[in-house]
Amino acid sequence: MSKHVMETVTFKLIDGVSREDFAQAANAMSDWILNQPGFVSRRLSIGADGTWVEQVEWASMHDAKEAAAAIGGAQDNLPFLKCIDGASVQMRHSELEVAVN
Repeated sequence: MSKHVMETVTFKLIDGVSREDFAQAANAMSDWILNQPGFVSRRLSIGADGTWVEQVEWASMHDAKEAAAAIGGAQDNLPFLKCIDGASVQMRHSELEVAVN
């Protein structure tokens, strides 16, 4: 049985995008992500320096990579994606070893 996978993405927003507008755009893509195979959970947070951290838990590496490849193809995701400074994006996938809920 494969381990769950944590997708961690850090990024900054493009100039002029407010925190509130970005949060609204992030919420608007909830239906898409909820319907992706293997989706478990999603968290989006912001640090004091303005760096955003999105953590998504997937049932498998395959599910994580399939969703990452498909995110740009859904029209409802475009407002979210257009807010992000592409040069600042860093994504990594890692196997979940310990979780406490």
